[in-house]
Amino acid sequence: MILDLLPNASCYRGVHPSLVKGFAWLSSYDPTTPNGPHEIDGSALVAIVSRYKTAPASEKKWESHRVHGDIQYMVSGAELIGYEQRERLKIHTPYDGARDVEFYEAPNPPLSRFTLNEGSFVIFLPQDGHQPGVMMERPADVHKVVIKFRI
Repeated sequence: MILDLLPNASCYRGVHPSLVKGFAWLSSYDPTTPNGPHEIDGSALVAIVSRYKTAPASEKKWESHRVHGDIQYMVSGAELIGYEQRERLKIHTPYDGARDVEFYEAPNPPLSRFTLNEGSFVIFLPQDGHQPGVMMERPADVHKVVIKFRI
C-alpha cells in the first residue's frame, strides 16, 4: 500500500508501468466527468468515477483483488479506509474471478485505518486487503476515482 498526495505521484511511477498513464489521467481529471467506468488504455487501464455517501464500518466490506491493482484518488470529501495484509484476513466470500474480488470478515479490531483526504491517493496491490468508504464522524458525500490497472 502507498498513500500520498497527487503532486507527489511521480515518485511512484516506477512501481508499475500503468501508473504513468493513470497518474497523467488523474492530473488532467475533469470533476464534471460522469459516474461510471472510463477507459484510459483499453481494458488494461480503466477509471471508475463514483460519487457516494460514506457509511459505518459495519456496512462496508473488506476486499482484495488478484488481477488488478487500484489507485484510489479522492477528488472531494474524505473517508476512512481499513487496511490489513490479505494473508491475515479470514475469507468471507471466496474469490470471484469474473469480478476480480474476494471478500473478508472484518478483523476485530481493525488493525489499521487511515483517512483518504481530498487530493490524496492510495495504491492497493493484490496483497492489500482494504475496506473503503467508511464514514468518519457521520456519513458524508465523497467524489472518488478508482483506477484499475492489470498487474
